[in-house]
Amino acid sequence: WFTGLPLLLLLLAAVYWLSQQLQPLPVIPDSSKRHDPDFIVNRFVATTLNEQGKPHFVMAAQKMLHYPDNDSTYLDAPEFTSFDLDRPPVYTYANNGMVSGKGDEIFLRDNVKIVSTASSTQREMTFTTAYLHVIPDRGLAETDQPVMMVDGRNIVRAVGMKFDNKARIVKLLAQVKSEYAPDKN
Repeated sequence: WFTGLPLLLLLLAAVYWLSQQLQPLPVIPDSSKRHDPDFIVNRFVATTLNEQGKPHFVMAAQKMLHYPDNDSTYLDAPEFTSFDLDRPPVYTYANNGMVSGKGDEIFLRDNVKIVSTASSTQREMTFTTAYLHVIPDRGLAETDQPVMMVDGRNIVRAVGMKFDNKARIVKLLAQVKSEYAPDKN
């Protein structure tokens, strides 16, 4: 009876060791499949300078969230200002927006407003739409959504717009309708 005890203990130890080896590995959650921000910045402001060291483009937002899974950046209440040396600034506002992973494209949504400030040769122009795709380095903005342009007493409505800020050319793409509100004397 006692002669088999060491053999039994050895057998039990071998069974225990074997059972430990066959245990499934603990499940480690794969955070790359989740869409959680890796950083959040409140009251964010970034300025891009031109060759002369003066502001060329200013991007601000109430909140900025970066998501590592798709390298996108969400902006809450974004504001963009584009400066040219020989022209007045252009301001762009929206309720929210996304910046592409490379930072070369911006997608604005909800109550998008562009204000091209007045100059000596042009009145202030305001554009409103629900969506705007902006390519800041090229000075381009476009939408395929309804857009309203107000220029003094002129109100123009259309579907779709291409705005070249560098050339200061606006192309309204479809269903263009214009109203003129004369002075009330």
